[in-house]
Amino acid sequence: MKYNFDEVIDRRNTSCVKFDAVSERLGRNDFIPLWVADMDFLSPPCVIEALKKRVEHGIFGYTFPSPEYYRSIIDWLKKRHHLTVKKEYLTFVPGIVKGIAFAIDEFTEKGDKVIIQPPVYHPFRIVTEGLERQVVNNPLALENGRYRMDIDGLKKAVAENDCKVLILCNPHNPGGRIWSSEELAIIAEICYDKDILVISDEIHADLALPGYHHTPFVSVSEKAAQNSITFMAPSKTFNIAGIVSSFAVIPNIDIRKRYVGYLEKRELNQGDLFAYTAAQAAYEGGEEWLDELLKYIKGNIDFVSDFLATHIPQIKPMVPEASFLVWLDCRGLELSQKELVSLFRDKAHLVLNDGTMFGKEGEGFMRMNVGSPRAIIEKALINLKNAVNE
Repeated sequence: MKYNFDEVIDRRNTSCVKFDAVSERLGRNDFIPLWVADMDFLSPPCVIEALKKRVEHGIFGYTFPSPEYYRSIIDWLKKRHHLTVKKEYLTFVPGIVKGIAFAIDEFTEKGDKVIIQPPVYHPFRIVTEGLERQVVNNPLALENGRYRMDIDGLKKAVAENDCKVLILCNPHNPGGRIWSSEELAIIAEICYDKDILVISDEIHADLALPGYHHTPFVSVSEKAAQNSITFMAPSKTFNIAGIVSSFAVIPNIDIRKRYVGYLEKRELNQGDLFAYTAAQAAYEGGEEWLDELLKYIKGNIDFVSDFLATHIPQIKPMVPEASFLVWLDCRGLELSQKELVSLFRDKAHLVLNDGTMFGKEGEGFMRMNVGSPRAIIEKALINLKNAVNE
């Protein structure tokens, strides 16, 4: 490989949530952190060089998104996802979770109902409840170690509740599923006919692993395009989560006017110069780096799968189709969730995400971030093997 993903870089004492917040929250710092969803790899050289060049200019005044910034997004979506968008479809948002919150705030009222599909990224629930809306759960079905959408359950939930929004996780976090165009088209049909706005979180879109291809929700049908807000970002893809550079794709002019109007009234659609610089550089020059990263991540996932099958067969990984997150089915250990968390944290000295964070459907599971050098992953698994054996 041209890029060295085996390099171990010390991230401690950089105000890094993944490392530095652990000791603050847990009172110890003897953990291998495999939780927060960013990676331990250097960002692409093209991003680092673009930021250096901008810093060396030395003046950091007011800024705006350049035509080249928009063109980099448009070209990237066309090349990587076969998605054709116009400049006017795009707007900067200061983070995808914030963007989802803004959409809920604008398109629903207090007490309105919002559908989520657990186990799923926990801010969907937290933001909805925080804005005093009601969560309607449409749990995913787990079959043969893989999630599928419960379409019959969705139809029942829609029939029994006056729902205003469905928040879609595409690709799915924590399960790593890339939803098929057929599944997405059914969602689009149901929600369009019932006037339920689809908010599609596609932050892991670019992280489809070798052999898989992400399908943007907006691309599956005209009903999907005309009844959705899609959120994307280079943050997970190029490991620049600390540089907030998300954007929304909104083809429907009426939805777009309302959403952009909400942002403009609060000056929420104005990014900083580093966000624009980093995003443009990543999309223009980061493809080779990304392709190598995905091969390395796939190698890490294979390593985890082989190690667990050989040494801890009670734990079965749900092999993801996208992202650097692995959903571990630990039910074979026959532990309570409290005992399971303690096994990882207190005995193996690992910090993973507790599966119940993603809903009660996550009981018996843990989420593992494998976006680290393989030596770190190996050490973590050895710790876990020893803890289980003890």
